[in-house]
Amino acid sequence: MNFLLPLTGCFAQPVAENPTVVMIEAAYRHHGLDWRYINCEVAPEDLGDAVRGARAMGWRGFNCSLPHKVAVIDHLDALGQSAAIIGAVNTIVRDGDRMIGENTDGRGFVVALKEVVDPKGKSVVLLGAGGAARAVAVEMALAGAARITIVNRSAERGQAVVDLLNDSSPAKASYASWQQTFAVPADTDIVINATSIGLYPDVEAMPDIDTGSLTPGMVVADGIPNPPRTRFLQAAQARGCRTVDGLGMLVQQGVIGIKYWTGVDADPQVMRKALLDLGL
Repeated sequence: MNFLLPLTGCFAQPVAENPTVVMIEAAYRHHGLDWRYINCEVAPEDLGDAVRGARAMGWRGFNCSLPHKVAVIDHLDALGQSAAIIGAVNTIVRDGDRMIGENTDGRGFVVALKEVVDPKGKSVVLLGAGGAARAVAVEMALAGAARITIVNRSAERGQAVVDLLNDSSPAKASYASWQQTFAVPADTDIVINATSIGLYPDVEAMPDIDTGSLTPGMVVADGIPNPPRTRFLQAAQARGCRTVDGLGMLVQQGVIGIKYWTGVDADPQVMRKALLDLGL
């Protein structure tokens, strides 16, 4: 019998409310994998020690969440394609003696989105320009989105994402100021909230957009997993839009991570059910 269990987990601060452990371990059990996923509270000044510890203890990989997605790069051996473009990492994969940084945030989002609409050739309005927005924007561009409008209050941050897309992808990106209520252009196919507006516990908040500009032909997606049915998505549904919730993104990025670590194609429905059973 083998009592040495393969270890994976998450390094973040704070990490106590991260539900990823529930869906990952549910997948491990479902697929007969005697693996473990451990949430680890890691302060910024201890990140280097944590990564060295994971190497020393033979961890198969781990996730990095806030505030470590950029800082962890200094402690890794190489980056995957999208992680290098985005400049941030959320999934670390052990390859022999090397630790490779990947970014599954945007890819998980695109996989979930594709269940409703293929972004290829589409016109996209993306709200936000932070780390999650950068990841989603890059993956939407790599998936073939034709036009991406970055809507953000800070022109400097918004233009930085626009420049990144125009320099590293065939998508045509542009910046739109968000100093007042934003009206979604009529020719938009996909609207994405990549901000934290509406995240628990501030569940009554919603992005400052003119919901009257949403039309039934648009697909509206929200990256927030808790609650899955945000006020933003409720408003979009009331306008006749098809919607994609953030729980799907969270699950799909977990599916990608498990594939990297174990080689197994995890069942997303098992993982989603585990999260919903928590009351999310």
